[in-house]
Parts: sequence; structure tokens; C-alpha cells
Amino acid sequence: MLGFARPGGWSQVARGKALRGPWGVLGLLWVAFALNYVYRQIAYSIFPALRGDLGFSQVQLGLVGTVFLWTYAIFMLPAGRAADRLSRRALILSSLALWSVATAGSGLAPSPAVFLAWRAVVAISEALYFPAALGILAVLHPGATRSTALSTHASAQVAGVVAGGWYGGWAADHVGWRVGFLAIAICGLAYAGGLFLVFRGLPDGNPANSPAPAGVRELLRSRCYIALCAAFFCFCASIWMFYTWLPDLLYRRHGLSMERSGAIAAVSLQVSCAVGILAGGRIADRLARSIRPARLYVAAAGVLLSPALYYLAFSAPSLAGVQICTAGFGLMAGLTMGNVFAAGYDALPGHAYGIGAGVLNMCGALGGGLCVMLAGMVKGFDGIRTLAGITAAITVAAGFMLLAVVASEYRRFSRLLHEVKPMIGR
Repeated sequence: MLGFARPGGWSQVARGKALRGPWGVLGLLWVAFALNYVYRQIAYSIFPALRGDLGFSQVQLGLVGTVFLWTYAIFMLPAGRAADRLSRRALILSSLALWSVATAGSGLAPSPAVFLAWRAVVAISEALYFPAALGILAVLHPGATRSTALSTHASAQVAGVVAGGWYGGWAADHVGWRVGFLAIAICGLAYAGGLFLVFRGLPDGNPANSPAPAGVRELLRSRCYIALCAAFFCFCASIWMFYTWLPDLLYRRHGLSMERSGAIAAVSLQVSCAVGILAGGRIADRLARSIRPARLYVAAAGVLLSPALYYLAFSAPSLAGVQICTAGFGLMAGLTMGNVFAAGYDALPGHAYGIGAGVLNMCGALGGGLCVMLAGMVKGFDGIRTLAGITAAITVAAGFMLLAVVASEYRRFSRLLHEVKPMIGR
């Protein structure tokens, strides 16, 4: 019967409860987030095909990243507010369905303008997903497991970028990039249907008796949150330069095929990112037991340590040098990627989680989109290398600023607590 376990296995009820539990939900959202990043990345692996088939110029190739990121940024604020007011489950399912339709539309695009328009629709769909998903996970994983859960979810982008980087190049070389896009769209629709069945009855993580949703003004009261947003803006400029231009660098500068350049770019960066993300989450959760702003400190460490390797990756003359510097960058960047949203939640009240994640992600998307656009406008890879150097220097400065603000804020908090304790004792 339905409610009883068969010998040697789980019952359907037990499996359903596991899927709706904190770690089961994390696993389901991990797959959804990976699918998001597959589409983000396949577009960057087919730049040569877009040049040849649709007549993309260098500036238009830069817009592939910028249109996505800036549209994503614009819609992140309303998506964050929606995640604090509406059903987070419904937002996630709507996101996956719209994402699949837009991916199919991209595969059928007859011109650069239409391709870029569908790229904007994909950005809107992914903006709907992010604050809602993180809001659910933050509620299901409070305190001791929060960084671990959010960093595990963040590792899905690693898998998605690796899969998308390889798959985009493979599809362009073997079956055609249009067929590749349509196949991914079908996978997204199928997964949305399965997720709908599992999510029925799942708590939203947005209880009806919670305080009124926060506004942007409430976010501005936290100096640590503001500093984190500024640092994340700069940090994302470098990470999106990698996502967008590294495959094309390997194709044009080192003479690799689209399939191989997409795969090498993805693996070199994302395997090391996965290690940094997962290790950073575990380290931050352990340190947070004794150091209250531990997640903020670990996120700041990634912002400080990654820029030099980012610059060297675009300057290295050999393929091996590019791979080594890219892997080092990924390891250090993973510290920030695995902790930045958990750190933001530590600086905000619970009823601001949706809009807090939305604004923070918006800052990252704006920084990434700006740098990707500038890279498309500069001349050749000498220009990109110069831009990488400027970006790296600004990011280091932002990292030091974040550390200084966190240290100052928590010293002030500790002094206040020391003064209040005797009064409480009376």
C-alpha cells in the first residue's frame, strides 16, 4: 500500500517527505538553478556560430552578456519584492516555464536583434527564480547550516556553466546550435512539470504572519549590506568577463575548436569554483559559531584574493598558463560565491530576505553587464587585458572597503553589547 515501505526500500510517502524536506528541496532547486546556468553559458560558447549564421558584430556579441545581465538587474528588484509578497513556489515554477519558452525562441531567432530580445526574456525568467529560491532555502536552513545550504545551491551554477560550456560548443559543431537550444528548452519544460507535482503542499517559506515586506530604505540601514553590494558589483565584473569572453579567447588566440574551447574554459574555472564554493560554505558555518560576521569576512576574502589571478588569466601567453590562473581564480572566487547571500542575510532581518537577495544580485548583474559591454567595445585582446587590469584594481579596493566596514560595524556592536549587559543584569 501507498503508506507502507516495501522491504529494502522507501515507501512513496517517505520519498515524498524526503523530497519536501530541507535537503530534498535543496536538491530539487539545485537542478533548477543548474538548468538556468546551462542556457546562460551555451550562448557564450557559440560566438563563432553567431558571427557566421546571424552576422553578429563584436559589439553585438558583447551585448549577448550585457542585455541579459542588465535586464536581469532591472527585474531583480520587483522579483525580490514579489518573493516577499507572493507564493515563492509559484514564482519558481513560472520562472522555469518562461525560461524554457524563451530558450526555444532564441534557437529560432532569425537575426541578432531577435536573439537579443529573447535573451532579455530569459533574464526576466531567471530574475523571478533567484530571490524566491533563496528565500525558501534561507527559511528551511537557519543558523548552523545556512552557508552550507546556500553554497551547495550556488554550486549548481558551476555544474550548469560546465555543462553549458561543453554542450553549446558540441551542439554548434555537431548538430547545430539551433537544435541544441530547442533540446534544452524541452528539458526545462519537462523538469518544470515534475517540480510542480513535488511542490504541491510544500511550505512557501513566506508565512502569512511575517512582518510587512521590507523596502529598499530598510536595506540602506545596514552599512555591512551596502558595502557587500558595492564589493559584489566589482567582483561580478570579473566573474562575468570569464563567463563571456574566455571561450572566445581560447578559440581565437589558441586555435581551439568551439567544442574544446567551451569545455576547457568551463572546466578550468568551474571545477575550482565548486571546490571554493563548497569549502567556503563549510568554513563560514564553522567560523560563525564563534565569530558573528564570519560569513562577511569569508566573502570579503574572495573579493580580495581573486582579482590578481583574474588579470593574469587574460595576460598569460600559453594555454597552460591560462588554465592555471583560471583555476586559481575560481578557487578564490568560490569563497565569495558560496557566502555572499548568506552574508547578506546575516546583515538583514528575515522579512527582507527576498528584496535583500534581489538588490544584491541586481548589483552583481549591473557590474557584470557593464564590464562585458566594455569588453565588447575595446579593440582586441590587448584592450580586454587592460580592462581586466583596471577591473582587478577596483575590485581589490572594494574588498578592503568591505573588510573595513565589517570590522568597524562589529566592533561598535561588541562595545554596545558590553555596555548593555550590566544593565540587563540589574
